[in-house]
Amino acid sequence: MKYVSTRGQAPILNFEEALLVGLASDGGLYMPATWPHIPPDFIADCQDKSYADIAYQVLRLFLADTPQEADLQALIDKAYAAFDNSQIAPLVSLGTDKAGYPHYLLELFHGPTYAFKDIAMQLLAQFMSHILARRGQPISIIGATSGDTGGAAIEALRGRDMINVFILYPKDRVSDIQRKQMTTPQEENIHVIAIDGTFDDCQSLVKALFNDKDLRAKANLTGVNSINWARIMAQMVYYFTAAAALAAELGKEQKLAFCVPTGNFGDIFAGFAAKQMGLPIKRLMIATNENDILARTLQTGVYALGDVVATSSPSMDIQRSSNFERLIFEACGRDADCVRDLMAELAKKGQFTLPADALSFIREDFVALRIDEAHMATTMAQIYTDKGMMLDPHSAVGVAAAQSADMVKDLPANTPIISLATAHPAKFPTAVEKACGAPPAMPPRLAALLDKPERAIDMPNNIARVADYINSHI
Repeated sequence: MKYVSTRGQAPILNFEEALLVGLASDGGLYMPATWPHIPPDFIADCQDKSYADIAYQVLRLFLADTPQEADLQALIDKAYAAFDNSQIAPLVSLGTDKAGYPHYLLELFHGPTYAFKDIAMQLLAQFMSHILARRGQPISIIGATSGDTGGAAIEALRGRDMINVFILYPKDRVSDIQRKQMTTPQEENIHVIAIDGTFDDCQSLVKALFNDKDLRAKANLTGVNSINWARIMAQMVYYFTAAAALAAELGKEQKLAFCVPTGNFGDIFAGFAAKQMGLPIKRLMIATNENDILARTLQTGVYALGDVVATSSPSMDIQRSSNFERLIFEACGRDADCVRDLMAELAKKGQFTLPADALSFIREDFVALRIDEAHMATTMAQIYTDKGMMLDPHSAVGVAAAQSADMVKDLPANTPIISLATAHPAKFPTAVEKACGAPPAMPPRLAALLDKPERAIDMPNNIARVADYINSHI
């Protein structure tokens, strides 16, 4: 399997190289040169298999003839050993909704930091350690986070040999628990930087650092954001395990719908990738909060940046959805020239208009809906009252969208709808208690963070300052 850049001017790499590079040298994102395909009876055959077994069957298709293939099962087993639920990503029924669709919740928050990012990050850390141990080559990992990625990366990579970690987060724009998950680890290889700005500012700084060729070479920079293909690859797996959990109920012609609370577009792009491999998906539902650039884009065809609005679902407070570039690459028929032109227009004007054919391609698989703060809170209260279940604000945005008539319009009757629950409610106790009238139960691992000392450095939104800091700490 080879990997190509969405912008077409970077070297074609193998899996190991794409993993360690992160962002392509031309500013693009790496993608598999071709999509591997699952056998027709794959889902039926997987219905009694464990998460780790299914992960192996899916991921090996991307690792064929690589040094990682032989050790893949062991790496998977290590990655998920610390999860609180043996199913890793259990599927929970929410019953039948008012429109008659069976509705399920895919719980992705049973990892060490109680967010869906753990599922990919724990595996990515295993891949990196495996590769670096063989190469004897130190690296510096840099990432931007809107809340959960940073904590998951730090937990997975803290104390690991030959890896320095630099995480940028927007100061005062993450929850207290999210911040403490980043700032309480004391390992010397962890460096946390609070940027005076938004997540988009942090993300722009990271991309600028990757474009600094001298720093990139000196520090041997790589990324752990969902710009890194390995993150997307690992996230595909739970789309397959969700389908396998419903295999006994699905007829041969039955397809699924997934509703995903969406910020940087990586989680839902993993669903698109799973469909390209042959998973029977009828519809991918993009649920946005008030930072609704994706909903506006699907409605108008114009991707236009706006101001970031602070909400109760901070991991979705994003205007620049990096992984949307991967979908544009597919929608433009893998025409890298088209992608480069659109990204250049975005950099120059702050917006671009999708070609008509590309917009039609996207609308074939995707629908999108904006959920405001009031609707999100009402949904949290409703699910708590009806089901005795608490949702975090991000998951509530997804459930609210999935319940909307606009999202299920023309969806075949009885199509199972699976909403992705992306974080544990205890990570956002203030918002949950305000909506539900009761506080969420605090897992002991999170409660232990509350009194620990924090360690981070504040910085302005200034590329020179951040680069100097990294130079002095590698």
